[in-house]
Amino acid sequence: EVQLVESGGGLVQAGGSLRLSCAASGFTRDDYTIGWFRQAPGKAREAVACISSSDGSTYYADSVAGRFTISSDNAKNSVFLSMNSLKPEDTAVYYCNTGNIWGRGTQVTVSS
Repeated sequence: EVQLVESGGGLVQAGGSLRLSCAASGFTRDDYTIGWFRQAPGKAREAVACISSSDGSTYYADSVAGRFTISSDNAKNSVFLSMNSLKPEDTAVYYCNTGNIWGRGTQVTVSS
């Protein structure tokens, strides 16, 4: 059974940085795509970034491109989201996802 556990969220001032981690376990295949999504209060969940384990290709939402970086450590089955120049509108619960598997999320709050 695939499981995803997020960590690294917290409270930060605008302009600050955070690094989220997603620890994955239970994978039975070598190629997979893991993504970060976020959901702000009263808003739909949206894709933030994703990475392919096979070739390292990445995707970023326009709203975070140039500020966020997704990376992976395949040996540790972990995916990271480095977030810089954070804005109050980045405040949300951030979820790790692969296929139909979701983590429980980690709260990111950016104060103005």
